[in-house]
Amino acid sequence: MPPAVWVVQWGELRTQAHEDEARNHVYDNLESPGRNDECWCGSGKKYKKCHLEFDRHLQELSDAGEIVLGRDLLKTPEEIEGIKASAKVNIGALDYVAEHIGVGTSTEEIDRWVHDYCIEHGAIPADLDYEGFPKSVCTSINEVVCHGIPSEDDVLKSGDIVNVDMSTILDGYFSDSSRMFCIGDVDDEWRRLVEVTRESVEAGLAAVKPWAHLGDVSAAVNKVATDAGFSVVAEFGGHGIGLEFHEDPFVSFVAQVGTGPLLVPGMCFTIEPMVNMGKAKIDMNDPNGWTVRTADGSPSAQWEVQIVVTDDGYELLCW
Repeated sequence: MPPAVWVVQWGELRTQAHEDEARNHVYDNLESPGRNDECWCGSGKKYKKCHLEFDRHLQELSDAGEIVLGRDLLKTPEEIEGIKASAKVNIGALDYVAEHIGVGTSTEEIDRWVHDYCIEHGAIPADLDYEGFPKSVCTSINEVVCHGIPSEDDVLKSGDIVNVDMSTILDGYFSDSSRMFCIGDVDDEWRRLVEVTRESVEAGLAAVKPWAHLGDVSAAVNKVATDAGFSVVAEFGGHGIGLEFHEDPFVSFVAQVGTGPLLVPGMCFTIEPMVNMGKAKIDMNDPNGWTVRTADGSPSAQWEVQIVVTDDGYELLCW
């Protein structure tokens, strides 16, 4: 029988060898810290006291065939605080729009409101010049599904429904949300479309649970919309966000339960279904290269929120 000290040393060597192997074989190809090094999350704790077991769990899930996002897409507490500060501006700008929008408002006015609010609060409208987009906000009226470009010629009238979708950059952190507004005397069925779309987002939020699947969120959203007799656009959806405007994962709202990436604490993404009163088919042939409409001319609605997955559910960051 070997001496006890040799057994202890051999155990330590085996542990170190296992960790060295793990560091060199990680599902996301990102190197892990040594067990006594500072954790990658920025907590200041040693890795072994912080995310070591968490990372091992992610590796086991990946080895078992699950889709697991890279740890570089999981937001640290410091990053979440930065996103919240950005979201405060985004929410404030949409609150301002809500207080002032009405019959006779042009979408160009909405754009100026959003732009000026962001600048006055030390932020940048993320939409402006994004891949050539010419304005600071998207304003999508009636049959416009998304990416409507503000214009002095687009003046809101009684009966319109309009989505105002904006994103903000503050100190390098991105926030994103949108709201629907019913202008004046809106048709009851159009108003129902707006309300059901919001209810579908709420159903999606209720499905956000750590270690569940992103498809669970998608299916919950889709069920509310389709059970109400509406259709859900497949080509557009939500997205990861935080350090970039659009990050992985793509959030489909036509996916099935139990599919897609795992919902891992630290994941930050948007829930933003586009729900049509008529068919789901869309028309992407506008000469401006941006504006998307329903193919059958029926109205469309969209609400958007931004969340982060937590250990016991989610935290709503931007709305």
